[in-house]
Amino acid sequence: MRVSCIIIILLIVSWCAKAQDTTVYIDKHAFTLQEVVVRNNMDYKGLLERIKNDTTFYKAFRNLRIIEFAALNDIVMLDKNDKVKASYFSKTKQHRADGCRTTEVQELQTTGDFLDNDSNFNYLTGQMYGSLFLTKGRICGENNIVKGGSITTEGKSGMEKHKEQLKMLFFNPGKKIPGIPFIGNKLDLYDNRAHKLYDYRLDYSEYKGRYAYVFSIKPKENLGMFREDDIVVDNMTTWFDATTMEVMARNYSLSYKAGVYDFDVNMEVEMSKIGDLLVPSVLRYKGNFGVILKKRERARFTATLFDFKS
Repeated sequence: MRVSCIIIILLIVSWCAKAQDTTVYIDKHAFTLQEVVVRNNMDYKGLLERIKNDTTFYKAFRNLRIIEFAALNDIVMLDKNDKVKASYFSKTKQHRADGCRTTEVQELQTTGDFLDNDSNFNYLTGQMYGSLFLTKGRICGENNIVKGGSITTEGKSGMEKHKEQLKMLFFNPGKKIPGIPFIGNKLDLYDNRAHKLYDYRLDYSEYKGRYAYVFSIKPKENLGMFREDDIVVDNMTTWFDATTMEVMARNYSLSYKAGVYDFDVNMEVEMSKIGDLLVPSVLRYKGNFGVILKKRERARFTATLFDFKS
């Protein structure tokens, strides 16, 4: 009995030690650090700066342009009762030769009006998915260089501009996006305004057998209705490899109602390492968005990428 009590006490002491957090201020902005980060004298200022300026997430998707891979593409469009009204499932293979890439559709099943009479995607969700993982025809002259290859809306209008804005939202969650009414500035998670609305936390833990820094951003509690109108990011959690600082996984939730449009989106992305290249291997999405004078889209999809060849 005495030994059991000692073990319980040690476990409680150990738990309490792990539960101790430290708040630090960088440029007058508060960050919460897990006790292990402080205890091991980690360069948390440098870590947070690298996290803020991370490009490995975007780079991983650009790497898909220069390699071969197979993919299972599973997309469903839902009605207001969460019932499937249209679907798309395919198995595809991306081939690359002579600096060009093409997509071979090995299997294809669709239901409802997912495709139009010319076999084009009928929904914006499908169009966005296709721009990420599929090609139409032969695409040449691409590379995986991030520097100078940032996403931009410059010179684009209409649907093409909206697609670029959605890509910005996807690849750079937490960064300001120009041209989106009402929320463009509210997407910036690192300015002075955002630090009044969100809590920032840096942890150190294990993720799939590797040590990782876990950086999370969540709205502060009890903000009130006025402050809640400024919240777009409901949660963003990213796992960074503790050795390379590459993104291992990212989960995020975004929602907003602006009268002329609204959205509620959840995304989970898992990465894999193929040689020296970081690539997305699993992507899960569930979203509901509506724009005035446009049909509301409720969708979920899972992209599973495998059989990578550089």
